[in-house]
Amino acid sequence: MYNTDMPSRADLPSTAKLISSTIISAVVALVLLVTVVMPAEYAMDPTGVGRLLGLTEMGEIKQQLAEEAAADEAAQLAAVPAVTEERAPEPAAPMQQVASTPEPQIEPATAAPAPAAAAEPEWTDEVRFVLTPGEGTEFKLTMEEGAVASFHWVSEGGPVNFDTHGDGSGQSISYEKGRGVAEDEGELTAAFTGNHGWFFRNRNNDDVTMVLRTRGNYGELKRAM
Repeated sequence: MYNTDMPSRADLPSTAKLISSTIISAVVALVLLVTVVMPAEYAMDPTGVGRLLGLTEMGEIKQQLAEEAAADEAAQLAAVPAVTEERAPEPAAPMQQVASTPEPQIEPATAAPAPAAAAEPEWTDEVRFVLTPGEGTEFKLTMEEGAVASFHWVSEGGPVNFDTHGDGSGQSISYEKGRGVAEDEGELTAAFTGNHGWFFRNRNNDDVTMVLRTRGNYGELKRAM
């Protein structure tokens, strides 16, 4: 049966065109991999385009969730109840008569007055927010390289998971991570100019109320969207 005309040799693409199309496709795929896929999936942004498009933060959250899930699974496998060995009570030693001696009289010593404690400086910023079960949020300080900020945060209603990290100037860093922590305080020194702060997640079955206080050398405290 007659269906369609067979293409002539002149209508077929040449070998050079096929090679050129293949190279162009490979270049486009590589560009998308570096600028879109790597920042959005793995928080890897060698070009900085992912940060501008808001994809790197998405990748950081995905990596945080993956790490938390792996840690939860490892904790469940390691939670094996310990078996304690029962020991028979040791026989009581016979009591011996001890001659009582009069206790010496000790004159009370006059305590030296304690030095007055230096007053702690007031906090510059204080935020209070609620995290529902499974919810996570992020607060960042805008800081210059080498700047130091003091902080104190507490979780009311149950401990939380946290990740203290920073990003900016095409760089990213993780300072500290914790699981099941109810309170933390200390100083945060910016490794580079950018945003530095905390990601909190509530892994409890009930709401928790977070209180975060900061002071020091930084521009502003802001909640990342």
